[in-house]
Amino acid sequence: MSRCASADLHPHPLDLHRHGYSRPLVGLQLLKRRLGHSLPAASCVLSVGSVRHDVTVVSGSNHLARGQGEPQPFTHLSVPNAGLYRSLLRTFARAKERFIVHLRPEDVASELRIDADEQLTQALEQLVAWGNLRADVDTSRVTTVEDFHRKRCLYQLTGAGQAAEQAIAFYEEAIGRRGQLQSVALADIADRLRSLQVLAADRDPDPAKVHLLLLSVAERFSSLADNAQAFMSALRRAIDFSDGDVDGFLAYKERLIDYINKFIADLANSGAQIAVLLGDLEAAGHERLLELAARREAADAVPEGADSAESLARAEKQALEAWRNRWRGLDDWFTSRDAGHPSQARLLRQAAVTAIKQLIDAVGLLNERRSGRSDRSADFRVLARWFAGAPDDEAAHRLWRAAFGLCPARHLSITSETAEAWQDLPPGTPWRDAPPMRISPQLRKTGAYERRGKPNQVRDRSAEREFLRMRAEREAAETAAARRSLRTAGPTLLSDLDVLDSRAFRLFLALIGDALAARTPGETEVKTVTSDGTMEVRLSLVPDGGTATIRTADGILTGPQHIIEITDLAVLPSGRAS
Repeated sequence: MSRCASADLHPHPLDLHRHGYSRPLVGLQLLKRRLGHSLPAASCVLSVGSVRHDVTVVSGSNHLARGQGEPQPFTHLSVPNAGLYRSLLRTFARAKERFIVHLRPEDVASELRIDADEQLTQALEQLVAWGNLRADVDTSRVTTVEDFHRKRCLYQLTGAGQAAEQAIAFYEEAIGRRGQLQSVALADIADRLRSLQVLAADRDPDPAKVHLLLLSVAERFSSLADNAQAFMSALRRAIDFSDGDVDGFLAYKERLIDYINKFIADLANSGAQIAVLLGDLEAAGHERLLELAARREAADAVPEGADSAESLARAEKQALEAWRNRWRGLDDWFTSRDAGHPSQARLLRQAAVTAIKQLIDAVGLLNERRSGRSDRSADFRVLARWFAGAPDDEAAHRLWRAAFGLCPARHLSITSETAEAWQDLPPGTPWRDAPPMRISPQLRKTGAYERRGKPNQVRDRSAEREFLRMRAEREAAETAAARRSLRTAGPTLLSDLDVLDSRAFRLFLALIGDALAARTPGETEVKTVTSDGTMEVRLSLVPDGGTATIRTADGILTGPQHIIEITDLAVLPSGRAS
């Protein structure tokens, strides 16, 4: 139903609006600029199916419908109700595929499962105004005078509308295409080239067979090249954005690698055969076959000019040039001229091999990230998300200082009183219980650290150096004693080891850890050397040996019984340290 504000409205609406109000339209503004004056308009509420729309009905929009002005078949894509117009035009495109030229409004309504009311007719008339459709008077069902005066139309796609639909369909297909590697297309091309080789050997080949085979080769080759390009582009996007869906990427990567490997093998085998067949055809006179195909295509060309013979010759020449160009593209795709000009098939194989390497590298990076290893790029991405989520500039600056610590560079200088107060402070002292750090304000005041006058006396650090030397000697002696206590005269049971002090026990745990880490699953004996190369450990499991008990100063350690042999490689055979 329609509820219009004016009764004398022109039946062609310029646009449909949602939300129950009217507003200036892009198409209306363009039309106003083109006509140079304003157009009267009124608004009414329409319902198409179950959808409620506002309609702006313009009483001057019949200029385009009457052929005054250029068609604007893409205007419907940028209006608020583009979905409605797209569904109407797709209905006409599908009908044309079924070889149905004209459609009545009730036919369109039946396809879309909506009501065939005045609102649908107005939408169709709007497409007529834009040049997408053409309206012809339908007098086939006129039975009364009232029917004759009532406007009934048959609608069909115009040339501009058909071209727009093909362009939109091509765009949507190209954007949504994932592509595929067509191994079957390689076999088809080789099979048709063999058939052409048989016809080339014939003295008088059938032009129809030659033409059809060449068309089939061109169609399969075009599909092969386009799909391969789309597949490699999609594969690169999948590798670049592999961290978007990690689980999905890891789930299909094995099948993808097998798929690419199979195509590489097929391309190497079939590509070589096709290159040989192309060479044989050129030697047998492929130019004659191209001329037959061009002559057959030119026979259907529309005559132009006064001289029909000249027009036919011109069409034949254009068709022959087109076939020569296709043949050259086919030859360049499979045949390498020299090392500097490899074939496209070889380049595709190289790109596929490179893609497999990149795919494996991407999987390795994903596994590293999932295992928790450090990844600088992932860390920077997380940090970038934190910056993007910062509520204001002040928070972003605080995050910057916390992440990078790039504060103004100033040398920190503490006073001698602070250094003396911190000298005997235990390492575990909390900051709140420690003496305050008093910083010299000299740098802040004067801009230079050097103060005027007599320099401070150099502090004597000999006591601290002696303390560090004695501590290092003590630790070295304790480590040597621990090594001597762990060194065995030969294979020894773990339970027969002497009581271990704390330092010897820590060294023993490190040795056992190195040995167990070097043992592979299923092995019962292992031999390893420590990372510094000073000690060798042999460890073998005792079958049914029970539990070993090792007594230490810190307690008792129990575990499976093993035979252990520890050799100090830093000790010479004579017993002296090396």
